[in-house]
Amino acid sequence: MKLSIVILNYNVRYFLELCLKSVQAATLEIDAEIIVVDNNSEDDSCQMVRTLFPGIKLIENKTNFGFSKGNNMGVLQAKGEYICILNPDTVVAEDTFSKLLNFSEKKEKLGIVGCKLINGAGVFLPESKRNIPYVKVAVKKIYGNSKDYYANDLQANALGKVDILVGAFMLLKRDVYNAIGGFDEDYFMYGEDIDLSYRVLKAGYNNYYYGASSIIHFKGESTLKDKFYARRFYGAMQIFYKKHFTKNILFDMLVWLGIRLVYVFREIPVKRQKKTSQYIFISDVANEKLKTILPKTVIFKQKLDSVEKKAEIIFDANSYSYKSIIKMIEDNKDQAITFKILPKNSNFVLGSDDAISRGEVISL
Repeated sequence: MKLSIVILNYNVRYFLELCLKSVQAATLEIDAEIIVVDNNSEDDSCQMVRTLFPGIKLIENKTNFGFSKGNNMGVLQAKGEYICILNPDTVVAEDTFSKLLNFSEKKEKLGIVGCKLINGAGVFLPESKRNIPYVKVAVKKIYGNSKDYYANDLQANALGKVDILVGAFMLLKRDVYNAIGGFDEDYFMYGEDIDLSYRVLKAGYNNYYYGASSIIHFKGESTLKDKFYARRFYGAMQIFYKKHFTKNILFDMLVWLGIRLVYVFREIPVKRQKKTSQYIFISDVANEKLKTILPKTVIFKQKLDSVEKKAEIIFDANSYSYKSIIKMIEDNKDQAITFKILPKNSNFVLGSDDAISRGEVISL
């Protein structure tokens, strides 16, 4: 078997369904398996997988084991030469895996390969490619300066070596993953992707960023002025530095002070108030249910052309490939419009307009 896709899920049933449909479309010509590890979700994620995707291997945990252990459990049952760690709130293009596998086959000492991540508004997510968070870099990030934290020397659409990749999408050989011991289970959430990337580098492999392929990751990175994110980030960095570097008292003092300043001067993230002027359904076929459910005017079009501001675009995956939907979202970012997707053969639309919430699901 060529590829095993491991998806760790927790309470994102509808995003998981969209993700799985995009993954299935992307693996039609690949000898691949899909493994879903559910960390004791309280929604009907597991029932949905059993009903709609009976051929997918489902691991139902009765405890939330966290990101590291959950993914390790999935990889333990994987059979593919390559594995892909994939978040459930992502949408991949039909050629995502074939492109990255072809790229990977040509590389020696291959470590981890990542791709270009955009959020649900089409905006590039800089955490797609990062530098090693040495003390100075991490302190700057804690204080709100992320310039050296991200690998800004490599353009978003470029291909090249990079140090740290994001856990939302990581492609690597299963032998490499197992050789370095997989994710460190000391990390419950946050930091485990930094740690894995760094250990792969230390083992003599090369990590790569492949910016010629975009996927959607609906949940972007939280603002640094959110006190909870700052604490989680620092907690992960504490584990990272204790494990890989000598203790740095100055770093501990600076970050201790930084977290308290963040708490005092924090700006509480506020989800923007949405004022949709109209809905535009991009499809080959009109959907009458949308007219009755959505409160504004629904316009049906077969292609996305000129759109007025504050409109919400709903893409029909029954009519368009996920690759073309991703491209249309990316091409129309920053135009004061929002986006949703109607997954193929589904009765809901979903999307996310910002980086501080899971997004919105509308049942049809």
